Amino acid sequence: MDLNIYQVDSFTSEAFKGNPAGVCISENGLTEALMLSIAEEMAVSETAFLSLSDMRLRWFTPQVEVALCGHGTLAVAHILKEIGVAKAGECIEFNTLSGVLSAKLQDSTIELDFPSTTMSFNSIKNKALLTCLGINEKDVISFGLFDSKEFIEIESEEALLALSPNFDGLKLLSGRGVLITAKSSSESLDFVSRYFAPWVGINEDPVTGSAHCALTVYWAEKLKKSTFNAYQASSRGGYVGTELLSNGRIKLIGSAVTTIKGQMFV
Repeated sequence: MDLNIYQVDSFTSEAFKGNPAGVCISENGLTEALMLSIAEEMAVSETAFLSLSDMRLRWFTPQVEVALCGHGTLAVAHILKEIGVAKAGECIEFNTLSGVLSAKLQDSTIELDFPSTTMSFNSIKNKALLTCLGINEKDVISFGLFDSKEFIEIESEEALLALSPNFDGLKLLSGRGVLITAKSSSESLDFVSRYFAPWVGINEDPVTGSAHCALTVYWAEKLKKSTFNAYQASSRGGYVGTELLSNGRIKLIGSAVTTIKGQMFV
C-alpha cells in the first residue's frame, strides 16, 4: 500500500521553525498498529491521520495516541487546502477523541475551534518536579493541573527562557506533561510558555497548540481580556494567536509551511 505523507511546520510562516507534524491522509482509516508504526517512522512529536470517508482525525506520538493536538490539526487543514480538497473561506470539521473540531481556512492563516480546558490549582507544590525542572520554589506564582498535566506560572520570562530540565530525573517521576508560562516582557506579546513531556517521548515540544487552550483560560482570568498573542519559546519557537470565545471554547490562530511531500510504502 502506498500512502501520501507530508511533514508540515505548524504555527510558523517560516520553514524549520514552529512545530513539525507528520500528516497522513487516506480515503479510509488505517489500523491503530499501522498508524503507530508510521508515527514512529516519522519521528516527530505528533503525526496526524485523517480518514476522508468519515473525517476522523487521530494523532499519535512515536509512543502513544493523544486526545488533542493543535499543531497536528493545523497541519492537516493546511494540507487539505494545499492539495485542493478545501479552499480559503471554507470551514472543515473533524471527528476526534475530543469531539468535533473545526478549522476555518483563511488566505494566510487557519483558525481552529477547540474545546476549553478545566484547570485546578493547589497551594501544595511538587518540589521534586520543580527541582528537576530547575525552578526555584520562590519563583512560582501558580501551580495547578489541566488534562492530567502540570501547569506552572513563574515570575519572569527570563527565568523561563533559562530553564534546562533534568529529563532523566523527570522520567523517574509520574507525569504526562508540564506547561510553564510567564508574562511576556515584549509589548507585542501577552505571554510566553514552554512545554515538556519526556513521559511520552517528547523532551520539549516546539509549539503545543492544545496547551494554549489552558493558557488562554488562565491568562484571560488573570489579564481580564479575551484575545492574546503568544509565543512558545522552544529552540524552534512558534507564534499562536488565541481567543476565549463567548461560548467558552478557544480559537487558536496560526500559519503553516509544508517542508516534505512524498509516498510511504507499507
